[in-house]
Amino acid sequence: MFRSELKTNPPALISSTFLTRTLALLFGCGGPGLGAGEVPSLIVTLVSVTIEVLLVLPLDAMSTRGRPTVPLSAAQTLAMGELLRVAPAASALAGRFLQAGFKLALVGGSVRDALLGRLSADLDFTTDAKPEQTRAILAKWADAIWETGAAFGTIAAKKGRGNPVTIEITTYRSEVYLDESRKPQVAFGESLEGDLHRRDFTINAMALELTTSEPTFIDPYGGLRDLTLKLLRTPAKPELSFSDDPLRMMRAARFAAQLDFIVDEAALDAIVSMKERIAIVSAERVRDEFVKLLMSDSPRLGLSILVESGLAEYVIPELPRLKLEIDEHHRHKDVYEHSLTVLEKAIALEERVGGPDLVLRLAALLHDIGKPKTRAFVPDGGVSFHHHEVVGAHLAKARLKALRFDKQTVDDVSSLVELHLRFHGYGAGEWSDSAVRRYVRDAGPLLERLHVLTRSDCTTRNQKKAKALADSYDDLEDRIARLGEEEELASMRPDLDGTSIMDILGIPPSRIVGQAYDYLLELRIENGPLGVERATEELKKWWAGRA
Repeated sequence: MFRSELKTNPPALISSTFLTRTLALLFGCGGPGLGAGEVPSLIVTLVSVTIEVLLVLPLDAMSTRGRPTVPLSAAQTLAMGELLRVAPAASALAGRFLQAGFKLALVGGSVRDALLGRLSADLDFTTDAKPEQTRAILAKWADAIWETGAAFGTIAAKKGRGNPVTIEITTYRSEVYLDESRKPQVAFGESLEGDLHRRDFTINAMALELTTSEPTFIDPYGGLRDLTLKLLRTPAKPELSFSDDPLRMMRAARFAAQLDFIVDEAALDAIVSMKERIAIVSAERVRDEFVKLLMSDSPRLGLSILVESGLAEYVIPELPRLKLEIDEHHRHKDVYEHSLTVLEKAIALEERVGGPDLVLRLAALLHDIGKPKTRAFVPDGGVSFHHHEVVGAHLAKARLKALRFDKQTVDDVSSLVELHLRFHGYGAGEWSDSAVRRYVRDAGPLLERLHVLTRSDCTTRNQKKAKALADSYDDLEDRIARLGEEEELASMRPDLDGTSIMDILGIPPSRIVGQAYDYLLELRIENGPLGVERATEELKKWWAGRA
C-alpha cells in the first residue's frame, strides 16, 4: 500500500500554505492576515511554475563544490521569521556564540517546522563549540541549564519566564552503531555539513546559520525540495544511513505518520533488506519511536510501513500475524485491517477521555492479538476465537513489557484488552443491576476508555446491526449513570471499612480483615448499598460460618 501511494496519489509539489507564504514574501502581495484564498488567482497561475523551479534543488548534493547554500531568500526569510516569532532572543544567543568565536545554527526538525510554519518553543541548535564551551556561554544567558546529554555533546537550557523557550545545543557530531552494539558511539565532528550528512532524512538535514553576516540557509542535500514533495529521503545512501543508526528505519515510519509524507523507494528497499538490524537497538529507543508513531494524527500509514516492510516482525510481531486471520463476523478483509479501523475510530472519540491517549490507542491496536492463537474452525465452516480476550491480555502484557513500557501502562492496556468483549453479553439490556455494578468495578478508572474501545470495536457495515449495538451501549451507559447517581458507583466500597470490621469482630489487623472486606464488597455489588446495620449482621453471619 505505501509503495503504490506515491505512484497513484503524487503529493502536491507545494502546499497551499507554503505557496501563500512564499508568494507574500516574494511579491509583497499580503501580510499576516492574508488567507490562502486571497492570493490573486492570476499570480498563483503565473508564479507556481517559477516557484517549482526555485524550490527543486539538485538531488546529487555531492555535485555542489565547496559550502553548498541555497540562494532562496524566501525560504531563508520564512525560517528566520518563524524563529524570531517563537524565540526573539535567538539572535542574541547567536551573538554570544559569535563573540566567543564559535558558530551557531538552527538545525534539523526545527528548520523543517519553521518552513512548515509550525515551529514550537523547543528549538535545536548545533555548534562547533564543545559542550563545556557551550555551557559557559549559556551560563550568562539562560535561566536554567541541564547537562544530562553532555556525554553526547548536548547542553539543554531554558530562557524566559512566562512563555519560556527550551533549547538544545549539540556539538557537531557523528554517531554510528557497531555491528552488535545497542548504543551508538558518538564522535564530535568538524563541520556543519558533516553534521547534516549524518542526520536521518534530508528534511531534517537543513540548517539556518545565525552567526554569518546574514542568516544563511544551508541545504546541501535537497531537503527543501523533499519538503515540498512530501518525501522522506536519506542524505547518505539509505543502506549506510540505516546501518549507522537502525532506529532511522522506525523514524521513517514515524515521520510518514506525523507529516503524511511518502518514504523514498530506495529507503523502503533498504528497510526491507536491513530490517533485522533493528534488533541491536535498545527496547527503550524502539518504544519511544513506536509511541511517537502511534500518537501521530495518522498512525495507520506508519503502522502499514512497519508491517509491509517486515520491520514489525522485530518490533511488535503480533501485529503482522493478524493479517492472515479472518474476523469471526466475516465483515472485514482480515483482523489486521479491523484493528487499524478500531484504532482510527477510537482516535475519533478521544475527546471523551480528554484528548490523545496512549493507553487507549495501544488497547485499540492490540485488542484482538489473541485471535491467531485461539482460532478454531467450526463444523458449519465458520471460525471461532474463544477466550481470545484472555489470551490477548497476556500477549499484550508480555509485548509491552518487552518494549519496556511502565507498569501502569502495561496493566491498563492488558486490562482493557481482557474487558473489551464484556459488553457483548449485555444483549438487549438483560443485565441485572449487580452485573452492571460488576462491569463498573472491573473497569475501575478505565471505564471511560472501555466505553470508547467497545464502541470503536463495532466496525460492521450492516447499518441495522451497528445501530442496535450503539443503542444497547447507550442503554448500558444510561444505567451506569443512573446507578452512579443512586449508589456512588465511582467509589464503590463496602458499608464497613477495615477499622469497623476489626472493632465488630474484635480481631487485630490480619489477612482475615481483608477477606471480610472482600465478602462485604461482593454483597455490595450484588445487592447495592446495605447500610451499616445490615452490613454488620451479614459480617457476623460470615464470621459465625467460619467458626
